Amino acid sequence: MSIDPINTIPFQQFIQQVKSAEASRSKEVKLSLEQAKNLAFTIGIVESRLHGELEKLVKESNSSANEVIEVNLDAGSGF
Repeated sequence: MSIDPINTIPFQQFIQQVKSAEASRSKEVKLSLEQAKNLAFTIGIVESRLHGELEKLVKESNSSANEVIEVNLDAGSGF
């Protein structure tokens, strides 16, 4: 199963706008509705992908939690 790459251009654009605002000592950053929508959708996609990956990890850890691990301790003869 291949995972489609996430388009991170809205993140990059937002970061660039923040850098430009900081360089010009601006007190605010304004986004058009289109920019805000793209950024919000990208955040949603990233969040969804991360949640899916977390669920996979939890399932894997739960399945390995049922394994029996046997440890034998003896006095050893190394001394």
